[in-house]
Amino acid sequence: MSSLRVSHTHGDHIAVTAPNGTEILRYVYRPDPEPFESRKPYAHPVRTLAGRTVTGYRPSDHRWHKGLQMTSSHLSGQNFWGGNSYVHGEGYLPLPERIGSMRHDGFPGFKVEDDLLAITENLTWIENGGAEWAREERGLTVHSVDEEAGAWALDWTIRLTNTRPEPLVFGSPTTAGREMAGYTGLQWRGSRDFTGGDVFAQDTDANAGVGAGELMGTRSPWLAFTTEHDDVDAHSTLVFAHAPGNLDEQTAIHPSHWFVRAEPIPTVAFSWAFFEEFELPPGESFAYRYRVVVADGAWDTDRVGTYLASLPW
Repeated sequence: MSSLRVSHTHGDHIAVTAPNGTEILRYVYRPDPEPFESRKPYAHPVRTLAGRTVTGYRPSDHRWHKGLQMTSSHLSGQNFWGGNSYVHGEGYLPLPERIGSMRHDGFPGFKVEDDLLAITENLTWIENGGAEWAREERGLTVHSVDEEAGAWALDWTIRLTNTRPEPLVFGSPTTAGREMAGYTGLQWRGSRDFTGGDVFAQDTDANAGVGAGELMGTRSPWLAFTTEHDDVDAHSTLVFAHAPGNLDEQTAIHPSHWFVRAEPIPTVAFSWAFFEEFELPPGESFAYRYRVVVADGAWDTDRVGTYLASLPW
């Protein structure tokens, strides 16, 4: 039986290759050269088992969009998303003094098995002036590589602790005054092929034409995004799923909503502060768990639901 292959170029990136020889994930933790893009680790390229790239990197419209990455667009006056910052009444402005960064501090956990890679990463969130604001423990697990199903899964977890002597205030452009622009949190930027793709959720019909616009700002256990590629006769589907605790009002620090667009750019974010701000007191922590399924083919609602049910948390 063939196995996952994992390579680690120390100080730069970790790459995961599926048993069929396709590199399905590259996680880059080398600091980016451009501070304005908010230096932080990211996953790109991400590929299906058939080799279709499903992430975009530094697209011409938003150079700070890099594959799959953890972000925080409005955090106590700082921007850990990158690029221009939204200021109510003035729009988006280039304010480099607001751009924070996330420093890679090491991998205290690194487990490789035949069918699984599980890493734990320590990071520090640093505001533009150099003050350390938060400590993050991040988990990345590649699992359930299934050539018959044409799919594999990435679990991404975050536990963030406030190391400031005052609360951290999490928001978004919408909490700052821009309607329906609540982006923040774990964000995916799709490759150009996904522009205009089909988006559906658990309680919608994949063929009903509901689309990204109707799902913007909504809540559901999962969201799926499917597209037909250029160059090759093939479709791909990405599924973004919450762990049950993320949507539990008793355990989650704040309600999560979808930030999703198919036009003019393809992007999804698990927004943790879409409509309202929330505070993290000094010394306190919060945690979220996410799952991203990367699949070949044009999946529908039933197939997504059945597949997710087969992957318990």
